[in-house]
Amino acid sequence: MEDFLVPIFICVVLPVAIVWLVARTKQNETNRKAEIMLKAIEAGTPVDLDQFKSDAKVHKTIKQDLLEKLNGACITTFMGVAFLILGILRVVITDFGRSTFLNKFWLPAGGVLLAVGIGLFVTYFVGKKMLAKEMEAEERNLEK
Repeated sequence: MEDFLVPIFICVVLPVAIVWLVARTKQNETNRKAEIMLKAIEAGTPVDLDQFKSDAKVHKTIKQDLLEKLNGACITTFMGVAFLILGILRVVITDFGRSTFLNKFWLPAGGVLLAVGIGLFVTYFVGKKMLAKEMEAEERNLEK
């Protein structure tokens, strides 16, 4: 039963729940903005349209972008190491015998996460080295 339900949950239920939650959040935000706008129009007060602009166009500095990569690298690397350790422990505890989906899942998932984490570390350090002059110029512009 576990071999059937876990893959169904991971491959079907989890992605559907994530999409539903993101869509619901955006819809609630839009409804709140529309409600505020309607109340302001009813009251006859002037409406500041800049208040309702999307926050998606916020400009990130090069340093912030690199730090997000470093954060992602740390998280995926630690998760990869944890999954690999968990996979090895599950194989040892089950005496190398019982082959379930979860025993097959931990080791490859840990390997993939570890590889992604190492790749993000490489992009962070290469980007930091290549963009050092641009980061200095950006910081000087922000200080002005």
